Amino acid sequence: MRIGAIEAGGTKIICGIGNEHGEIEKKINFPTESPHIVFNKIREFFEGEQIDALGVGTFGPIDVNRSSSTYGYITSTPKPGWGNIDIIGQLKQYIDVPIGFDTDVNGAALAEALWGSAKGLKSCVYYTIGTGVGVGVYVEGNLVHGLLHPEAGHIPVKRHPQDSFEGFCPYHGDCLEGVAAGPAIEKRFGKKGHELSKDHEAWKIEAYYLGQALMSTILLLSPERIILGGGVMHQEQLFPLIREEVKHNLNGYVQHPMILEHIDQYIIAPGLGDNAGLSGAIAIGLLEYNANK
Repeated sequence: MRIGAIEAGGTKIICGIGNEHGEIEKKINFPTESPHIVFNKIREFFEGEQIDALGVGTFGPIDVNRSSSTYGYITSTPKPGWGNIDIIGQLKQYIDVPIGFDTDVNGAALAEALWGSAKGLKSCVYYTIGTGVGVGVYVEGNLVHGLLHPEAGHIPVKRHPQDSFEGFCPYHGDCLEGVAAGPAIEKRFGKKGHELSKDHEAWKIEAYYLGQALMSTILLLSPERIILGGGVMHQEQLFPLIREEVKHNLNGYVQHPMILEHIDQYIIAPGLGDNAGLSGAIAIGLLEYNANK
């Protein structure tokens, strides 16, 4: 089986082809420019390829309600030029296979549950901390949707006492994404995260905000594992800082060995590494293929 995959991020697009085991055969990436340019490059990549299904995992917000007139659309995204874009409609013009559609982070959560760090578990939550902050939720074998889909990157957080940065989110200012995504680090300190030293104050501030978000996630969803991906999490010194913040915030309330004794096995990096997003799109395509058999 060959499954096409599109991981659409705010900074770059990754197209690939894989199989039902999540193994990637080939892939390319290119910048997330205007929709016209992006769709032309997607068409060129898949032209002549024989695939059985296609999975699309994209930045959002998106419409995943199949009964909606705007199903398959990116909706109210702050990314210029991408609001109200009919992703599925565009792709169906030149790709005639079942097409699955979900958020990139829901896809990553599904892939990690099938093939990665949460394999064999009934639930996991996947955070990506990069250009934005996105959250995917997998519970009892299903991805969580609802009115829309999880958008926990925009939850409010308590401000760090030494942080005067106003936040960059155009909708909420200092929500989690507004103070903890990659652009927030750069705007606050004048340098990209990878240019800062490992002992820079940025990382304690970052952990302060992410620790709050993960505490809320644990109390609300009680996932069996929390996976942290995205470019910001390439700073591996963040993991122990975040774990300590989570334990401090919970203050002994959740009496479980995974929190009290094995938190280094509970809040972890993606087992699929930087391929989690593209593997997620493959997983979304596989789900759609199976639904159409």
